[in-house]
Amino acid sequence: MKLPVAAGLATAAVTITLYPLFSGGAWFWTCMGAVLVTTAAGMLLSRLAPPGRASSVWASSTWAAMTAMAAALGVYLTAAFAGDQAWLRVIPTRDSMVRLASLLSEGFADIQRYAAPVPADPAVCLLTAGGVGLVAILVDLLAVRLRRAATAGLPLLALFTVPAAVMADPLGWPAFVIAAFGYVGLLVADGRERLSRWGRTVVVRRSRLAAAGVLPDTGRLALSGKRIGVMAVALAILLPGLLPTLAPDPLFGFGVGNGSGPGGGSIGVPDAMVKLGWQLRQPENATVLTYTSSDGRSRYLRIYALDRFDGTTWRVGRLQGRQEDRVSEGPLPPAPGLGPGVATRQAETQITISEDISRLNFLPLPYPATRVDVDGDWRADRPSLLVFSTQDEAAGLRYRVLTGEPEPTAEQLRLSTAADPELDSPYLELPGTLDPEIRALAARVTGQAATPYEKAVKLQEWFTRTGGFTYSLDASYGGPRALTHFLLESRKGYCEQFAGAMAVMARTLGIPARVATGYTGGTRTGEVWTVRTHDSHAWPELYFDGVGWLRFEPTPGGGAGQGTAQAPQYTLPVTSTAAPTPGSSGGSSAGSDDTDEAGGPLRPDRRRLDRELGGAPVPVDPGVPTAVKVGAAAAAVLLLVLVPAGIRMAARLRRRRTLLGAAPAPAVEAAWAELCDTLTDLGLAREPGESPRALGRRLTHGMDDEEAASVARIVSAQERLRYARTPGETIPGPADLARVRRALAREISRGRRLAIGLAPTSTLLRIRALGGRALDVFDLSVIRR
Repeated sequence: MKLPVAAGLATAAVTITLYPLFSGGAWFWTCMGAVLVTTAAGMLLSRLAPPGRASSVWASSTWAAMTAMAAALGVYLTAAFAGDQAWLRVIPTRDSMVRLASLLSEGFADIQRYAAPVPADPAVCLLTAGGVGLVAILVDLLAVRLRRAATAGLPLLALFTVPAAVMADPLGWPAFVIAAFGYVGLLVADGRERLSRWGRTVVVRRSRLAAAGVLPDTGRLALSGKRIGVMAVALAILLPGLLPTLAPDPLFGFGVGNGSGPGGGSIGVPDAMVKLGWQLRQPENATVLTYTSSDGRSRYLRIYALDRFDGTTWRVGRLQGRQEDRVSEGPLPPAPGLGPGVATRQAETQITISEDISRLNFLPLPYPATRVDVDGDWRADRPSLLVFSTQDEAAGLRYRVLTGEPEPTAEQLRLSTAADPELDSPYLELPGTLDPEIRALAARVTGQAATPYEKAVKLQEWFTRTGGFTYSLDASYGGPRALTHFLLESRKGYCEQFAGAMAVMARTLGIPARVATGYTGGTRTGEVWTVRTHDSHAWPELYFDGVGWLRFEPTPGGGAGQGTAQAPQYTLPVTSTAAPTPGSSGGSSAGSDDTDEAGGPLRPDRRRLDRELGGAPVPVDPGVPTAVKVGAAAAAVLLLVLVPAGIRMAARLRRRRTLLGAAPAPAVEAAWAELCDTLTDLGLAREPGESPRALGRRLTHGMDDEEAASVARIVSAQERLRYARTPGETIPGPADLARVRRALAREISRGRRLAIGLAPTSTLLRIRALGGRALDVFDLSVIRR
């Protein structure tokens, strides 16, 4: 009966790891009810199952058990979610089945619409509880019916990987520990039940049933398994944190070397596209930030840049924050690719971030920022000009931003070309699985456009005017055909699909491209622009040699789309031979949005040319030098190795003080303890039952008269202390111990003496005994289970 309970507890423990996916706790208690029902059914069927496994009766009972557990789960879900349509509120009927099917369909739609944490409405709770219940049945089948407890970890792992694959932030270690112990408990329960079937065994310590010959005592073996499990879980939690080179980054995150002394910082960036969709679908349109600009114009505010496309999703790589790139040190690095002949518009923006926003380690900024005045340790990534911090958050900040927005002329735009392929190859990478029809479609859309810039304008015009696209937040895509479905079939989506699709098509045409996420310019009230959650946005950024990165806007705006999205003036449609309108003639609400994020996206090993340094490669900031890390690790290991020697030395000094100043009895005890420890360290430990006098006779063999006298003083004082009230008049001193130690070590090599000093056996035995006592304390909590 213990194994079905352990299977249910293991499923419940792993279910706890789903907590980041939902808001509220209704889902959890619903799932616990599903686990409880299936576990209770499994326990009942285990009691009724026939003994043995070889017969067809056993096989039929196994499948009967699975059917019965599935039926019990169905009754539970009916009572919980369709009780009004069920007979007696628990017996499924046609109406209740229709209700459950409707909720399941609604639940699948909700998980496609919302990003985590999703609201725990009845549809989502039904979907989650049903899935957890099915996992519980599979675990019971593998662990209890088929007796494959280790294999039962597979459905548990499938359940565990759901939040790991969806969430940007890593799971909290308490949830991991609970899940791990649930699985370890299942393995221990299975092991004990297997051992109990081996027959009677001879052991030192028996339980009352084992002593009576009813069952073998499996407590010791189970205890060993529990100790191993505890140690494995502890190492899984502690070891990654103790090894700097293995410090885990969050899934979909990136590490940042802060370059500020010993160690680095790490910041997690959420899955930007998932967070974007979540913000756009929230019913509440909360204020994110407000800003004012010196020229009264609105500006797109960029937070993240995404350059890695795996065929389904755009993601970020790495940032590097060097010490010299602190924004407090002066101007930001120059905008990559911006040539000296391109005019710029200077502007000042004052931004105030709401205190109610979620954790954000990046500053929303217009592009390209030339200076940022902000409190805290904020640093600029040289390739991208993103400003971030490993210590501070943006919530509640007020800061000033100076920008130099490029205003290229029509001739500069017309003559701009794709950059050096070697320089920008990371921005041209596409997966080998990309549908060839997308390449052909990009070529057809751009038609006879003569330059890369004209091709980009043609793409934007196709998305916003001539392509027949519709803006819809209800559209959701997934899988390897998501992009193909959007471009060639549905042509319905929101900014995520439009931005990603245009960036991919631009890359097929040889134009370096990436996707930025952040906020549109918002709405204006008086002199203040207000940006809200529904202003969350994604847009493509394309690179043109001599001009740099330029923002494009393929998402439909106005009433038919995202209302605050504005196409830059320089992207207005042009013919293949006409020059585009200069950015300086842009409208008041979009003109300063013409700029885009700086050169490189967030790749860890990219080397871009810094035009300000005469074409010299800009080295990636390594953070703390490897030699320093290795040295620190070696010092830590050395200190750990020297711990036993330090303990031994401290004990020797304490006993020396006792010999010099204490009463006779404590002095004799100290001398005797030091002699015994010295003998243990030298491999000459006392034999069991060996008296002090017998020990003295053994030690004085081969010693001179003075050394033998020192041994005699120590052992005779100890002997008198044992059998008399006082140790006598002759009390050993520190000189006696030193003399005996030298005599005993005379025949030992120098290397052996060094090893004894670094790893004294007497201290190691005490540490081992301390560990044994600690395990005994642990045993008290588990030996009775």
